[in-house]
Amino acid sequence: MLIIIGIVFMIISFAVSTRLKNKFKKYSQTSLKSNLSGAEIAQLMLRDNNIHDVRVVSTPGRLSDHYNPADRTVNLSEEVYHGRNAAAAAVASHECGHAVQHATAYSFLEFRSAMVPVQNVSAKILNFVVMLSIFGGAFLFSGGFPTNTVLLIIIACYGVLTLFSFVTLPVEFDASKRALAWIEQRNIVDPQEHGMAKDALKWAAMTYVVAALGSLVTLLYFISMFLGNRD
Repeated sequence: MLIIIGIVFMIISFAVSTRLKNKFKKYSQTSLKSNLSGAEIAQLMLRDNNIHDVRVVSTPGRLSDHYNPADRTVNLSEEVYHGRNAAAAAVASHECGHAVQHATAYSFLEFRSAMVPVQNVSAKILNFVVMLSIFGGAFLFSGGFPTNTVLLIIIACYGVLTLFSFVTLPVEFDASKRALAWIEQRNIVDPQEHGMAKDALKWAAMTYVVAALGSLVTLLYFISMFLGNRD
């Protein structure tokens, strides 16, 4: 059953990811009438929000864009950093939306950041349990540890990962909301370009939704296994 769940969400995730890449490719072909690059848009949005201690830098990779609160940098992929199109405008302003969240102490972002160490430990424990089940399954499930104890460990770890993935959703949606409002108010985009940026960010957000739902379904599966073993 777990394999089926994994395959189903793998297919859904692949479909959403493919759709996202196609959208960005399509909207990357539409030049902005404002003729601003992603880097220029990011720098302008930061200045408009009185953020002067965040650097905008170019980073390798495709769709590798992210905001790093540790070193206070908005990292834009080369095609976004130099791009002068609707897709670049969407991504650059979205990542700056995270910088604005950080500067204004947005509660969900702060909670998510506080969860990162716990999330990392939970992921490592899960990886260890998976490796042990593959190479030492006989020991793990036949006397080394009670099955319910192993399930409780898995449930606790997946509980953390699921909570983290759901807390990520409002963080991502809020960053997009801030971005779309700003690029419209600042006349960075015209109505048609704004629609493209909104559509691109919608599909980017869908990747997080799929990941959260996949984590939740997996968590519920292990909970049902645990409850079944107690009967």
